[in-house]
Amino acid sequence: MKEDASQKIKKWTGKDIALNVIVYFLNVAVLCGIFSLCVYMNGIDVLDTDSFMEFFTAPGNIVRYLVLIGITATVMWLFFFFEDRDFLKSAVNSEMLFLAIELSLLVAYFLGRFVNIYLRPLTITAMLTLFLKNRRSAIFEGVIFSILMLLIDNLPNSTVPINPLWVFMISISSCVLTLYLMFKLYSRLKMFMTGFLISIPAVIFMCLGLLDGDFSNLVQNIICSLCSGPVAVAIFFVLLPLFESMFKRITCFKLAELTDHKAGLIKKMIREAPGTFNHAIVVSNIAEACATAIEEDALLARTCAYYHDIGKLRRPEFFGENQPDGFNPHDDLTPELSTNIIKSHTSDGYQLLLKHRLPVEIADVCMQHHGTMPIVYFYDKAKKFTDGEVDIKPYCYQGPKPQSKISAIIMIADSCEAATRTLKDRSRDNVKKVVRKIVNERMELGQFEECEITIKELNIIIHTVVNNLTGIYHSRVEYPKVNLDGLREKSEENN
Repeated sequence: MKEDASQKIKKWTGKDIALNVIVYFLNVAVLCGIFSLCVYMNGIDVLDTDSFMEFFTAPGNIVRYLVLIGITATVMWLFFFFEDRDFLKSAVNSEMLFLAIELSLLVAYFLGRFVNIYLRPLTITAMLTLFLKNRRSAIFEGVIFSILMLLIDNLPNSTVPINPLWVFMISISSCVLTLYLMFKLYSRLKMFMTGFLISIPAVIFMCLGLLDGDFSNLVQNIICSLCSGPVAVAIFFVLLPLFESMFKRITCFKLAELTDHKAGLIKKMIREAPGTFNHAIVVSNIAEACATAIEEDALLARTCAYYHDIGKLRRPEFFGENQPDGFNPHDDLTPELSTNIIKSHTSDGYQLLLKHRLPVEIADVCMQHHGTMPIVYFYDKAKKFTDGEVDIKPYCYQGPKPQSKISAIIMIADSCEAATRTLKDRSRDNVKKVVRKIVNERMELGQFEECEITIKELNIIIHTVVNNLTGIYHSRVEYPKVNLDGLREKSEENN
């Protein structure tokens, strides 16, 4: 849920524009349908079904609400166009935002209509947007929802027992509380308990009604106002997995599931490529520390590290960490064939992750974590087989180069962990030389040109990697050799 950093502006195509226009017009129609349903339900409640036709036969009513809904949707589009144009480029993302609002409106309306006005879960939209995108967008989405809810409460025959402006204020204040209390809150239990705190605005406005001497349904109103926040959280827990699956979004809960050792691909890696899994664990610890140090998403970095070498599952025996018996099948292969096998693990991993419906952000890191770096070992081996020069291009990874800071972190952590493991002298100075050499080589070869990582951040990453590697591969005290034979018998004799 890290706030989005500045991103490269992607060029929009005619297809992108057309799909966005279609999505916005369709969702304006859906919102009009929701308003029509509310007008119809209001008429049923007061046994006045003719009011539905009366409302829609008056041209002014139709035009008025259509314009209001259209303006709200246009403001929403303009916000995301200037705030995050790359996000808006995908029409699927626009649909996700609209669907969150539409479902929230329906749930809030029917709970308020048939149960209690103070039980309305007015923060569902804000919570969904917070975990599916970021806090800034969630605040805006919460305001849009509150405006639309206010319009619904002002429809003909509305039976809302309190001033609709009060409901609007409850909604706005609850959304703000939600965004600041639940930001970076990953525990479901803590979120549910926090739900009682976000019920405070509903409780306050319910108490304000007592100033007018209205004590009807007092106990029910108190209970419902206290439970409005937990109810919103409970509905959020039901909807979030559906949104994650439908729109392939990454949340902290999804990342926690993916890093569980019982996850399908992780279990397979533990069973078939244990050396690769152990390497991934060490890299994940380093990557998480580096991401934290430069204020990137640490949980995303950890998850990407778990899966960055998942492509090795296709041929695990061709990678050194999975050869415990010392047999190396590359000894019987040409350098060209060995290179193709080694460098294919990035594309194999990319395809495997997409096949198992993992988020594309993780698959991209799998593809990018070696960039276009040369596979020096087999390039050098090929040079020994020929008298002339050897073209290095066939011995390089196919790329692309890292496109994000997370990809750059995984590239550095992966190479530094592998290099440090081969060192005999793992003193801090020696490890620091190796880490700095690896980072400098990748800078000289332009591996970080396509991601927005700075020199300052690279220096922070170097320092963090060195700290972690010296902690993992620290020197140990050499224990004295003591003959323990016969100690047990002597102990028994003494007893």
